[in-house]
Amino acid sequence: MDVLPLLMLVAGSAVVAGAARRTPVPAPLLLVAAGLICSYVPGVPDYTLDPHIVLPLVLPPLLHTAALDSSYLDLRANLRPVALLSVGYVLFATVAVGAVAHLLIPGLPLTAALVLG
Repeated sequence: MDVLPLLMLVAGSAVVAGAARRTPVPAPLLLVAAGLICSYVPGVPDYTLDPHIVLPLVLPPLLHTAALDSSYLDLRANLRPVALLSVGYVLFATVAVGAVAHLLIPGLPLTAALVLG
């Protein structure tokens, strides 16, 4: 694999993330928009990420950074909405997807449909 396109990809994402600090638009939104725009530029190579690399090496630093940026006082002040969204929405989505899967897939037991949800 050629290293130069990969380095240019990382440098480009760093530039977009740095530019996002000067705008009121969140950095992930600008990164996604820049990625979509770059995907339609001719000559830009396709990249696939191996999940065995992303999960242990990329995701933990992102989660750690997000945890450092979060505020305990803000979390405590918004405890009810956070709890309702983190528990209530997961239960709702599980039941909704499980019910739809159970109705649409003949022979699928309800327990398996809920696991799918």
